[in-house]
Amino acid sequence: MPERPDRRPYGAFRFKVEFAASTVGGGRAFDGHCSDVSGLGSEINYSDYREGEDKYNTVRKIPNTYKVDEVTLKRGLYGSTDLFEWFKEVRDGKYMPRSVTITLNDEANAQASIFTLINAQPKKWVGPTLVAKGGGEVAMEELHLVAERIEFRP
Repeated sequence: MPERPDRRPYGAFRFKVEFAASTVGGGRAFDGHCSDVSGLGSEINYSDYREGEDKYNTVRKIPNTYKVDEVTLKRGLYGSTDLFEWFKEVRDGKYMPRSVTITLNDEANAQASIFTLINAQPKKWVGPTLVAKGGGEVAMEELHLVAERIEFRP
């Protein structure tokens, strides 16, 4: 996508989360209907290296492993058990990696950027906080994901 001429950043409120079918464990694809996505990020770990004949008393930084941050998805409970079913299958020992795609849309609701988590798997599921006094809060669930890689395409 070409650079926006007005250089205004995108709003963080128009997005869609999609779960592909598992690449090895079966299962069907489904939409996430999420209200919050946080933790999109990654980092490269470095090793210190210094040769014995270096003239300067410094170390070189050599890149080695790459790590994707834990991603948290939140959504209102509405009757779908897709997230919990995936968590349960992995909890019970089934290997179920999926690609998870987060599509950010612009003001015209056209695709602006895509974040893809490669070989994502559930790490933690959190059910809703329930309060009897009633205040109009929505019952929410969370799914924490780990992934092997993250891709970003504008």
